[in-house]
Amino acid sequence: MVQSVQVPAPAHAPDQARHPQWAFFEGKIVPIEGAKISIVTQVINYGLGAFGGLRGYWNDEKQQLYVFRVEKHFGRFLNSCKLFNTSIPYSIADLKRITIDLLRREGYREDAYIRPLLYNSTEDITPRLYDVTFDFACFTRALGNYIKLEVKACTSSWRRLDDNTIPSRGKITGGYVNSALARSEAYWNGYDESIVLNQDGHIAEGSAENLFVVRDGKLHTPTFADNILEGITRSTVIQLARAELGLEVVEREVDRSELYVAEEAFFCGTGAQVSAIVEVDNRKIGSGQTGPVTKSLQQAYFDVVRGKNTKYADWLTPVYD
Repeated sequence: MVQSVQVPAPAHAPDQARHPQWAFFEGKIVPIEGAKISIVTQVINYGLGAFGGLRGYWNDEKQQLYVFRVEKHFGRFLNSCKLFNTSIPYSIADLKRITIDLLRREGYREDAYIRPLLYNSTEDITPRLYDVTFDFACFTRALGNYIKLEVKACTSSWRRLDDNTIPSRGKITGGYVNSALARSEAYWNGYDESIVLNQDGHIAEGSAENLFVVRDGKLHTPTFADNILEGITRSTVIQLARAELGLEVVEREVDRSELYVAEEAFFCGTGAQVSAIVEVDNRKIGSGQTGPVTKSLQQAYFDVVRGKNTKYADWLTPVYD
């Protein structure tokens, strides 16, 4: 069983830029400096691991930090374990408790990010998934916007990994070399973010974000079969679009050229939140500014994650008693 650590809310806000102070490592919460692994481990040598990404949102009026859709995120994280044919000795409830304990230890009074990690800790040079040990670790950090809420993007020359190569539906550590190459190419060419095509030449997603386009007043987004992450923010956006804005959402193959003629486009994800794509490949999307649909979805999303829309209160886990 995971032991709960009761830490009161802090009296003062922490330094936004400070290094995380605590981590869950080898079954307990330790100072971050003690969370070390060997360079001989297989996760270091071969990227044999997976990770998750969750956000905590600070509500200043209520003096509360809310973790968004924690059960869904840890459900997907445990599914990533299945991709390696392994498991960890923690339930979703255990992982939730660990997360709350870490956030309380850090004492955030600002938006925060949570990074759970599954890693192959076996010290051996043969890449394999049998006769090995997978361990769990977790750390948190303060985090504002991961990318700007209005971005200029380019179509990457790098293609998204196919499901039969490295599954994109889980956050497989080694697979994010693909994301690093795509995002760096965009940066080196003067853009904020990249848009990655799949092996069939259809749009998959951003370097680390799901993607939507607005055409004829409807939302269109690639399917899971297009080698995209099974995004929790993506499913949130779909639900909010339908329930709060009355929009039709179509999941289908999306072509690159559709971006050029779209009324609007946006990225979404735990890091990206809901970020308007205002330019692609030197072409303005719509007016070249955040469009009305994207703006409405941004507002709906932030109202939910900060606890301002009580209809979705069950999506939020408060950190401080």
